Amino acid sequence: MVHRLPSPYPARSEKKALEKRIFRNSDVVDAAKNLLGCGVYTKIDGHLTGGIITETESYAGVNDKASHAYGGRRTKRTEIMYRRGGVAYVYLCYGIHVLLNVVTGEIDVPHGVLIRAIHPTHGIDVMMKRRNKSRHEKMLTNGPGSLTAALGLTVHFTGTPLDSESLWITLGSIKDFKTTPRIGIDYAEECIDLPYRFVAKSNCLQ
Repeated sequence: MVHRLPSPYPARSEKKALEKRIFRNSDVVDAAKNLLGCGVYTKIDGHLTGGIITETESYAGVNDKASHAYGGRRTKRTEIMYRRGGVAYVYLCYGIHVLLNVVTGEIDVPHGVLIRAIHPTHGIDVMMKRRNKSRHEKMLTNGPGSLTAALGLTVHFTGTPLDSESLWITLGSIKDFKTTPRIGIDYAEECIDLPYRFVAKSNCLQ
């Protein structure tokens, strides 16, 4: 549970824990669960923005019909998914929404976790301005396209290490969450109903 504003900067002791629990984790479903409660932050043009991750989805590489890497597909866009875990995979969805994914696992195993929502904690005024909002509301960073807009992310961030000075993740934990099928993957046939979406329960952030 969040009782105070979390530090936006990672402690040195967090690096190994982040690698073990998330970045180098060979189980992408476990990695997605472990991302709940972690912080994600950007520093762009001197503005610090970010918050606590509250919703994630797993995409299990070559065997997952919802994954961009299904069947071993490798394109200029998806090549980043084959990197060692700990970098960002940022892409444009439907030509409109920028989506942020955390690449996990080892080299040539294209696993990724989509960040679907965050609870904003830092730079809320800046995030409101980026989203053209006049007041702080629930939807400010609720949704994968909304959170990236609020954080100032573009596709140029793809491949950025997630311990960089412009985009980074800090360690955290939320144990009280619900598990559901993923959203918006009607094309994924038998993979549609896989329980790969994880959503923090609202009382976790009180």
